[in-house]
Amino acid sequence: MTILRAQKRCVVLVPFFYQGHITPMLQLGKILDSKGFSIIVAHTEFNSPNPLNHPEFIFLPLEDNLSDIDTSSNNILAVIEAMNENCKGPLQDSLAQMMKDQEKYGQVCCIVYDAVMSFGRSAADHLQIASMVLRTCSAFYMQTYHTILQLQAENFFPLQESKLLEPAPELHALRFKDLATPVNTEIPQPVLELFEKMSSFGSSVGIIWNTTEDLDHISLSELQQLYKIPFFLIGPLHKMAPASSTSFLKEDRNCMAWLDKQAPSSVLYISLGSLASMEEKELEETAWGLANGGQPFLWVIRPCSVNGSDWIEQLPKGFQESVGERGHIVKWAPQKEVLAHSAVGGFLTHCGWNSTLESLCEAVPMICRPCFADQLANARYLTHVWKVGLELVEVKDRVVIEKTIRKLMEENEGKEIKQRVLEMKQKLDTSINKGGSSYKSLCDLTEFINSFTV
Repeated sequence: MTILRAQKRCVVLVPFFYQGHITPMLQLGKILDSKGFSIIVAHTEFNSPNPLNHPEFIFLPLEDNLSDIDTSSNNILAVIEAMNENCKGPLQDSLAQMMKDQEKYGQVCCIVYDAVMSFGRSAADHLQIASMVLRTCSAFYMQTYHTILQLQAENFFPLQESKLLEPAPELHALRFKDLATPVNTEIPQPVLELFEKMSSFGSSVGIIWNTTEDLDHISLSELQQLYKIPFFLIGPLHKMAPASSTSFLKEDRNCMAWLDKQAPSSVLYISLGSLASMEEKELEETAWGLANGGQPFLWVIRPCSVNGSDWIEQLPKGFQESVGERGHIVKWAPQKEVLAHSAVGGFLTHCGWNSTLESLCEAVPMICRPCFADQLANARYLTHVWKVGLELVEVKDRVVIEKTIRKLMEENEGKEIKQRVLEMKQKLDTSINKGGSSYKSLCDLTEFINSFTV
């Protein structure tokens, strides 16, 4: 018998508006919905999700007053500050009204907020309900915040350029070069303040992680000593959640028919995610590296992702004629389906955490071309800890690009990497199956939320 919404406990989700953050939050919503909770998604007007993709959720737009602010990634710190200030009142007021109408919305029992959206916790405190935080990154990346803040307090920065390749203290495999922000120049005060806020969870009663014990056990153990609240490791979220679309961009599904025509494990898939951009020189060298590499390739180039270009008009002359049907270029792809396709044998990636997990779950080895933030730490783990990827050491040299592609796709080292990533996939599969660590943690999370008093 269907449970009436009035009898359901309601969880309010507060996602950050970038694709890499909103995707795991909506996946969490799908998971909790499948466990019998009613879901409200409280979101900014800017970059709002499409309610039609999730008819089972209630969507609550928050007046963010960001229309007069430069919302480009170059101004992200100011946007985050304005958003946290502007959205707190609207969220509090809207939820206060919803809590008076349990017949329509159910019993609002907690707020789960993205770590960037600290106003979610403030609203929960105001309404006297529980709050939990969703970490959309790895635990080893989160540790970099603490290291930076600690070393900054010791006047350790700025660091000499020659020391960037040295190991960062207490961060295992990571170097200073792999930290969350450049440390060879003075770190701006707003960046430090953001790291402080991202590291402090105040009154929150638990942390939900999109990771697993196998991937992150050392860092998780150390962070658990620091935060005396329960951790719930329920990743990879995209495998735990029922399938649904969370993409802001329209996916070009024609590429799936093209993949069907390719030989098994022959295709290199290339995508730098939803935010990263490249200069014309890198576009040119990547193009000729792909052409000379000899492999079939599926290349995602977002509109305006190449500086000074609307789409692919800056591709070098003669490139498309040179590769012919061996290459397929799209504006956006259904990535999870692409990585799961038998024709795909490698992934040239920016190493965002979602892309990293999606690739590991399909046993697709990677060529790592990180751009910023957690991508640097993720790439380091992929190449030097898990050893399931190759570092692209020079992004503007076609010879280096070609050699790296051949090494991954054709040579013995690539075969060894493929075997290691297959073993990782098997561990991830075990974690999400009945009796696995993520499966158990989700059961614990469900029980934990049900224990909240309303």
